[in-house]
Amino acid sequence: MATDKDLAPLRTTHSMPVVFGAGAGIGVLGGMIGLGGAEFRLPLLISLFAFAALSAVILNKAMSLVVVLVALPARLASVPAAELAARWPVAVNLLAGSLLGAWAGASWAVRMRSATLYKVLAALMVLMAAALLVTHTTTLGTLALPLWAQVPCGVVAGFGIGVVAAIMGVAGGELLIPTIVLLFGEDIKTAGSLSLLVSLPTMLVAFARYSRDGSFAVLGAHARFTMVMAAGSVAGAVLGGLLLGVFPDLVLIPALAVILLLSAVKLARHD
Repeated sequence: MATDKDLAPLRTTHSMPVVFGAGAGIGVLGGMIGLGGAEFRLPLLISLFAFAALSAVILNKAMSLVVVLVALPARLASVPAAELAARWPVAVNLLAGSLLGAWAGASWAVRMRSATLYKVLAALMVLMAAALLVTHTTTLGTLALPLWAQVPCGVVAGFGIGVVAAIMGVAGGELLIPTIVLLFGEDIKTAGSLSLLVSLPTMLVAFARYSRDGSFAVLGAHARFTMVMAAGSVAGAVLGGLLLGVFPDLVLIPALAVILLLSAVKLARHD
């Protein structure tokens, strides 16, 4: 359970330009690969801004929610709403598991000892690095499962993704996109838009669960910090989107995966 020490960073004041710049840098990294960048923001909140693990997760979740809300209209402009509406069974199938997973993941996170949470986060960072490599450096096929197997697999996958997204405070697109491609045979572009439709309610459920815990007070105590970094993340994501394709994936993706792995090692060793 969170303590007063868990609710505040070691350094209580931050330069807002630095906060905005850090958010923008994370946004650029995410934008260049078509994601929000929350998996990179989490270790930064812990290492650079010295927030305790649970506090960092809650702040990361709030910022991820802002980024998804901004990104959703842009994605709907590139993939028509009517096209997504025709694929509502995919979103419903995943949501049947992800909503439960988000509640369970947030519940587990607030009950974990801090030392355990750091190690869990480190393990999940490794998972994100692997997902990043698989999604962006390989050609994903489809499992072509029959409907009777596809539906329960979607629920189970959604539950696992909901748990991971809640514990890390991320949208979960890194896991949702390959899942949608593999299980339901959608193309990457459509999968990216569907992932946002699944992410938004999933994040709201996790957010609601965190709001019932005393550790949620960190959000009110650092509201200005959160909004400034979220604004930087949005601005950076736009810039990163403009830089999409400037750096070859064979260079960019392994470099980002290494960043995630180094962050995982640092989190695992966190005292």
